[in-house]
Amino acid sequence: MRKSGYRTVFHIYLIFFLAMLGAILAASGLLFLLITVRRPDGSLARSNWPQTFAGEFREEIMFDGGAVRVSREGIRLLRDNGVGLQILDSSGADIANYQKPELARETYSRADLLRLSRDGRWEDEETTAFIGSVTEEGEEYLYILYVPVNISKVTMYLNGERFAGGKAVILPVLGCLFLAVVISGLLYGILTTRAMRQVIISVGDVSARSYLPVQKRGVFRDLYSSLNGLDEQIRASDRLKEQTDRMREEWIANITHDLKTPLSPIRGYAEVLLEDRGENEAQVRQYAGIVLKNASYMESLIDDLKLTYQLENGMLPLRAVEGDVVRFLRELAIDILNAPDYEERTIRFEAEQESVRYPFDPTLFERAFRNLVINAFVHGNEDTEVTLRVWDSDGELRIEVADNGAGMGPEACEHLFDRYYRGADTGQKTEGTGLGLAIAKGMIELHGGTISVASAHGAGSVFRIVFPHA
Repeated sequence: MRKSGYRTVFHIYLIFFLAMLGAILAASGLLFLLITVRRPDGSLARSNWPQTFAGEFREEIMFDGGAVRVSREGIRLLRDNGVGLQILDSSGADIANYQKPELARETYSRADLLRLSRDGRWEDEETTAFIGSVTEEGEEYLYILYVPVNISKVTMYLNGERFAGGKAVILPVLGCLFLAVVISGLLYGILTTRAMRQVIISVGDVSARSYLPVQKRGVFRDLYSSLNGLDEQIRASDRLKEQTDRMREEWIANITHDLKTPLSPIRGYAEVLLEDRGENEAQVRQYAGIVLKNASYMESLIDDLKLTYQLENGMLPLRAVEGDVVRFLRELAIDILNAPDYEERTIRFEAEQESVRYPFDPTLFERAFRNLVINAFVHGNEDTEVTLRVWDSDGELRIEVADNGAGMGPEACEHLFDRYYRGADTGQKTEGTGLGLAIAKGMIELHGGTISVASAHGAGSVFRIVFPHA
C-alpha cells in the first residue's frame, strides 16, 4: 500500500510537472512566433530586423553634387530583400525611389509622415513602412523603406531606474515562483494520495462488509456518498440472498419430506399386494387406489418443478387462441367442484358481461386459475367460499379471485408469489410445493398480465389479475 501511495504521488507530480512544462513550452513557442519574422528569402530573423535594416540603410544613401543616389550595395540589399525605397526632401516631395509600391504617394505632409511612422502602413497589410533620416550640408532628408512583411509596432516605456535594478531580481523571482509551483504540486499530490488511499481502504471495507458509512466534505464527498449508497445496496442484497437461501433450504427439506411421504405407502401397499394371493379383491382395489393417489401426488410435485424451471428460463411455449374468458372460467369452476375433494365447497361466479373475448392459452389459463382457487380452499377451512369475478373495463380484462378465509399478514402478502414460499398464517398444515402461486404468477405474466394480492387477518384475500387488450 505504501509503495502504491508513493507511485501515486510520483504520477500526480509527474502529470503536474509535464503540464507546467507543456505550458512553458507553449508560451515559449508563442513568444518565438511573436519575436521572429520570415524574410523574403525564407530565412528567419528577429521581428526588429526591419527596424534595424532601416536604421543601417542610411549608410547606403549618398550625395553627389546635390544629387541623391543609392550605393550599389544598397541596391543589392533592396533587391535581395524585396524592399521599396522613397527619398524625400525637407518639404516631403519624392526626389528618388526604387521599387516604390503603388500605394506610395508623391508628396507627404508632416501629418502623413507621423501617421506612417506610427502605424507603419496605409492600407496594405503585407507591407510595413519604416522611416529614417539622413543629413547633408545641414539639410535633413527622409527616406521610407517599404518592407514586405506584416509587422505590428509596439512601444513600451519602462522606468529606467527600476528596470536596471529589476533585471538583477527577475531571475531569482522566477526561480522562487518555479520552486513554489513545484512544492505546491508535491503537497497537492501527497494530500490527494492520502485521500485516494482512504478511498481504497473504504472500497476494501465495502468488499469485506466492514464499511462504516462516513460523512465526508471536500473534493471526494460525492465519491463517499456513492460508496455509502453502494454499501447499503450490497447489504440489502446480502440480506435478500440470505433470505432466499434460507427459503430454498427450507423448501428443499420440505420437498424431500413431501417426496418421501407418498413413497412410504406406495412401498408398503406394494409389498402387501405382492404377498396377497388375490383372496380379497376389494382390499386389493383399495390398496391400488392408495398407491395411485400417492403416485399422482408425486407426479404433481415433479410437474411443479418442471413448470418452475420452464417459466424461469423462458422455455414454456404460449399457444394463445381467442376465446370466451367468461365461459372458460365458469366451466373451470364447475370442473373444480366436480372433483371429489371439493364437491362440498362453494364457488360463486360473477360476470358483468355475458361474453369477454381475449386471446389466451387454455392449458396455462386453467393451471393458473386452478392454482389460485385451490390455494384458497387448501389454506382455508371447510366453510371457505371462493368468488370469481370477471369484467371488461377501460380496455382491460379484469379478474378477481376472492375468498372469505382467515387472510394473511403483510409479510405473507409480500412473499406470497416467491418461489419456495409456503404461507403458514392460517394455522393449517402446510401443503404443496410452495410453487403453486409462483407458477400462477409466471403464467399470467406470460400472457402480458399482472397479479396482486390484498389481504388482512380475518378479512380474507383478494387476488386481482389485469390483462391489457392489444
